[in-house]
Amino acid sequence: MPGTAGTDPAEEIVSYADGLEQLTDELRRLDLLIRSRALVVRGRGERSQAAPFKGLVISDEEIDELLLRPSPDASDHFVRLPRHGAGRPTELERIDGTIAARRAATRLSGLALPLLRLSHLFRLTPFEEQCLIVALAPELDGKYEKLYAYLNDDVTRRLPTVGLVLDLLCATLRERIEARRFFDPRAPLLRYRLLRFADPPDNAASSLISRPLRTDERIAGFLLGAPPGDPRLGRAASLEQPREGLDLITLPAGEVERLRRVAADHFRDPARSDRNLVFHFHGPPGVGKKGLVSALCADLGTALVTADLRKLADGPLPFEEAALLLCREVALHPAALCLEECDFLWEDDGERQRRESLAEAVTTFSRLTFFLGSKPWRPDGLFKDELFVPIPFPVPGDADRKEFWAKELARVGDPAHGIDVEMLAGAFRLTPGQMRHVLADAADRARVRSGEGEGISADDLLTACRSLSTPKFGGVARTVKPSFGWNDIVLPADQRAQLEEICARARHRHLVIGAWGFGRKLAYGTGQNVLFSGPSGTGKTMAAQVVATELGLALFRIDLSQVVSKYIGETEKNLDRIFTAAEAGSAILFFDEADALFGKRSEVKDAHDRYANIEIGYLLQKMEEYEGIAILATNLRANMDEAFVRRMQAIVEFPFPDEAQRRRIWEVVIPDRVPLGDDVDFGLLAREVRLAGGNIRNIALAAAFCAAADGGSVTMGHLMQAVRREYQKLGRTWDGMEQGDEP
Repeated sequence: MPGTAGTDPAEEIVSYADGLEQLTDELRRLDLLIRSRALVVRGRGERSQAAPFKGLVISDEEIDELLLRPSPDASDHFVRLPRHGAGRPTELERIDGTIAARRAATRLSGLALPLLRLSHLFRLTPFEEQCLIVALAPELDGKYEKLYAYLNDDVTRRLPTVGLVLDLLCATLRERIEARRFFDPRAPLLRYRLLRFADPPDNAASSLISRPLRTDERIAGFLLGAPPGDPRLGRAASLEQPREGLDLITLPAGEVERLRRVAADHFRDPARSDRNLVFHFHGPPGVGKKGLVSALCADLGTALVTADLRKLADGPLPFEEAALLLCREVALHPAALCLEECDFLWEDDGERQRRESLAEAVTTFSRLTFFLGSKPWRPDGLFKDELFVPIPFPVPGDADRKEFWAKELARVGDPAHGIDVEMLAGAFRLTPGQMRHVLADAADRARVRSGEGEGISADDLLTACRSLSTPKFGGVARTVKPSFGWNDIVLPADQRAQLEEICARARHRHLVIGAWGFGRKLAYGTGQNVLFSGPSGTGKTMAAQVVATELGLALFRIDLSQVVSKYIGETEKNLDRIFTAAEAGSAILFFDEADALFGKRSEVKDAHDRYANIEIGYLLQKMEEYEGIAILATNLRANMDEAFVRRMQAIVEFPFPDEAQRRRIWEVVIPDRVPLGDDVDFGLLAREVRLAGGNIRNIALAAAFCAAADGGSVTMGHLMQAVRREYQKLGRTWDGMEQGDEP
């Protein structure tokens, strides 16, 4: 190629083979600058008298030896420069010309040299490039620490200072003054953390020119060809090669294809490519958000850096610093950026500074960014020049869940036996990703249960579904393990039929609401709100357990003392947490003594009444939106707000048991293995002990303990003693013959 200014036209210019070859030439140039500066420093005075202080000072002779030492891994293609002579370029001009020519040749070859790429990414000037070389030199050869200490005239100052950089690179006072701007915190070298001050940031005693400089460790690794990744980010970030994964995405196929076209057209069209593209995918876990991210990146042929924002915020670095390093890493690869677990940044007003820092870093470094969360969010001006595209991912409906279950079972070869796909789709509102986790869990349970020979059973799958769908209520509810079935509860035929209808409605919900299209006719109310009303001990809690047992669903008893708060807005937050967690977990919610929370709305007389009514209105809204089963139990139906009663799909009245029902309760409440005396007369007990089923259960248990203490069978005497104790608890007396009408 033609000669370049400062080079011999007869010399063949060879492109750089790698970044190390370029750095070798740059270090030779630096050696010339240091040699020139050393001659100036040597003029300070006689240095030979320093011999007695060897190790504390650096002698001229030691410097001469260091300057004659060749740089490591010198390039075989380095153009040897002749000594300076009349009419010939200076040695520095010759090497400048050679470096410029070889850089140009390398660009034509298509090879991306790290220093040139860094300069392009951060729009560095030639002066800023040389600042990086000066600071990087000690990372390559220890001799530069001694050389810098000599030029700093201080053996303890082994890093280049701002003043030393100016000494090496500036020829005049005007150049030194103008060059100070490159060390402003807002200039690229410090703003993008390419260089760092090696002393504490609050070192007010130091002037700018006396502050030592160090190359950022990740930037040094980038220039030296180290593996990608910034170790300071730890496990909060990772680099991956995306692959298409559209099988678990709940978006309609047409919407997926539209987004793929949007991404492809945006970066194909030069008029649009100047704008960064920011997606916000929001929806529950397992709806395919990350799968679509991978598919879009695979389409564009770009790598993907994924980061967990919660881990980033909880990490050792300040969030602002970690966000900048993360987004800078995206630019260094280059790659797209996927930010997971970002909801906490949007929900908390106190996170505004973090939001702004993250948005600035994303805007500066990332061409394609994905925010993944569960809730919608508006950027509110954070992304002014970027194309911001929010995409909600829907929760799959009953028909979609059935289809996903069928595909997932087919993927594993459908080893399950007796599995009702329609029941799974209707009972557990799982997302496709959760279904895949459930199948993996069920397969593990099957192997533990029966080894490798058998497939997944229906019980394995149901247990895995319940395990995954167990919601986290944060202390406002407790799990009730259902222990009762149809044989344990004693009710009139009509009430029992109502419970069976509740179970049937839940079991066939997917058919009626989904396949038959009733879901399109209902704006809300696709779940079941049920009211159990009746005196204490008549079986309301037992009935809730019977329903849970029949449907195979988890049952949670809501602790109203933890839900209702005297602080404005806290009750609504607690209720939102309950219904949101239950929705994801397909749980049955049981509000015992619900009239304390779902009571009548009062006349507004003060601010407290107004907020109490707001809470009730919010409850109405959440109940209407809930797609599962919510059971409200009350001893006094008259205390319930009529708006709640109207929204009940079923109201089951639990009457006080008559004599025949009491006899049946006595027969079922005592386990078969309990030894009974010949004198036990259930008919007499049913006739004379006119109490509800809960009281009868307490009596039977107390009598059993009395019998165990006596070492014999449960006799009528034990039962009579237990009856007297139960009446005492109720504040009543019993003399062997109950008087008065039944309640």
